This record gives sequence, structure tokens and C-alpha cells, in this order.
Amino acid sequence: MSWITDPTIWASLLTLTALEIVLGIDNLIFIAITTERLPPEQRDLARRVGLSLALIMRLVLLASIAWIIGLTKPLFEVMGNSISWRDLILIGGGFFLLYKGTSEIHEHIEGSEQGGPDAPSATTTFGRAIGSIILLDIVFSLDSVITAVGMADNLWVMSSAVIIAVIIMLVASTSVSNFVNAHPTVKMLALSFLILIGVVLVADGFGFHVPKGFVYAAIGFSVVVEGLNMVRRKKSGA
Repeated sequence: MSWITDPTIWASLLTLTALEIVLGIDNLIFIAITTERLPPEQRDLARRVGLSLALIMRLVLLASIAWIIGLTKPLFEVMGNSISWRDLILIGGGFFLLYKGTSEIHEHIEGSEQGGPDAPSATTTFGRAIGSIILLDIVFSLDSVITAVGMADNLWVMSSAVIIAVIIMLVASTSVSNFVNAHPTVKMLALSFLILIGVVLVADGFGFHVPKGFVYAAIGFSVVVEGLNMVRRKKSGA
């Protein structure tokens, strides 16, 4: 029970939990945008299922640390850069985010061919939405777990941080989704954020590491600017 009085353990838990929450933002935004195409009565269930599966994947991956480490071993080289299974997963997930973000932006700007830009968004099935969420859960979970393994030595610390972060995302998921989908400019910003994350994942897969802090700082600045615009529009009655 010496861990109770060990400040290093608690500092590691708090730091890793905060990092896991930050790393989960892109996952939460993707889920919010994906579930918007479902009927309203299915959206909350889809968000809960998606985040619950993300938690299960993270815990399973944490319990398979040796296998995770094996995913980082080089398979072949491309232009002098070693490519591993982890890199292939990141590249595939990155291109999927680029496709998803671009197609969503096109849909919201151009609209359907029949209805124009103001036509309602196309719908999707519950299974297709969950499938998309699972696909990106794999990518985000792998990134999250590799970060956790690099920052903590105790499995229970890593697992606790992941569980706390996902619980917080579950609590915030409905509010975040409603806010993003209720404000078109915020939604466009979120889609741009997904494209940016996609570029970062592809670059990381090819060995060009872009610190996530720079990415989140850029999107954070954009969110602050958009927040000021919303306050201005509210005051002007627009």
C-alpha cells in the first residue's frame, strides 16, 4: 500500500489522465460528427457504444504490452524510413480521417445534388456508424496506449488513467456533440481539425513526427477566436 503515499505515482496518474483526455478530443469530435447522421433516438446509444468500445480496446491493448511493443518493430523501409505495423495503422487511419473530413465538408458546403447546400445531411445506418467509430477507435487507442506505456511503469496507473479519461468523455459526449452540431461554424472548425489530425497521423506513420502540442495549440487558438465571434454575434443579435 506504499503507493498511496508515493507522490510520484499520483503525479504520473494525474499527468497521464490529463494527456489521455487531450488525446481523446479528436476521438470525441469524430464520434460527434459521425453520429449526427443517425436518427436522433440512436445518437446517444451510438456515442456510448463507441466510447465503451474505445475503453475496451485501450484496456485490451494495455494488457498486451509485449504485443504493442512488437508493433513498433520495422517491417520494411520507404525512402530510408522504417515502417512498422503501428505506422501502417496510423497511415491508414490518417487517410480515413482525410477522406471523412473532406467528404463531410463537401456535403455541408455543396449539399446534395437534389436539395442544394441547405438540404438535410444524408443519413447512415447504426451499424455503419459504429463500424466507422471502431475503425478510428483502433487508431486512436493505439496512439493513446503507446503514449501511456511511454509515460508510466505501472499497469494499474495506465489503466486508471484510461478509464478516468473515457468516463469523462462519456459524460461530456452529449454536450460536445450537441454544441458542435448546433453551430455550423464550430462544426466546420471540427472537420478541419479532423483533417489536420489526419495529416499528422500520415506524417507520423512515415516517420515525420509533429508534436501534438502544436496541433492542439493551433486548434485551441481557433476555438478561442470562434468563441469571440459567437459572443459578438450574440450581442449584435445576428
